[in-house]
Amino acid sequence: MDKVQRTEAQWREMLTPDEYQVLREAGTEAPWTGEYTNTRAEGVYRCRACGAELFRSGEKFESHCGWPSFYQPSSDDAVVLIEDGSLGMVRTEVRCARCDSHLGHVFEGEGYPVPTNQRWCINSISLTLEPATDEQPAAGGQAAAAGGQAAAASE
Repeated sequence: MDKVQRTEAQWREMLTPDEYQVLREAGTEAPWTGEYTNTRAEGVYRCRACGAELFRSGEKFESHCGWPSFYQPSSDDAVVLIEDGSLGMVRTEVRCARCDSHLGHVFEGEGYPVPTNQRWCINSISLTLEPATDEQPAAGGQAAAAGGQAAAASE
């Protein structure tokens, strides 16, 4: 995979101020405000900054935490995980492997009925959804989720 390298000035030029704040400064959009929080459309979720494939709709589930949740990325090399000690706790930050943009955080062991026991809590503003076509449907099926269960340390 070719790495995307841009100057901060180039990133600022191509991203909106809100996108820049989340993707390049590791910010977080407010809960329940993102366009993909409740989306059920099938397709591929790509990095808004570079277009790399990150997640597929078949791995998206309803976590009721205020941000889109997935139980795994589309491939192991799509993302990079970094220990994040901000906010007085240790979390695992998720970044795009291609352009190093901040996407959100991954949490484990919260009890959601998903195959990986993980919740990839991702900012909608970090993503774009490429809808599935008749020729290329999204892989997998919608996972069921525990109703009303939200983590205290969400995205």
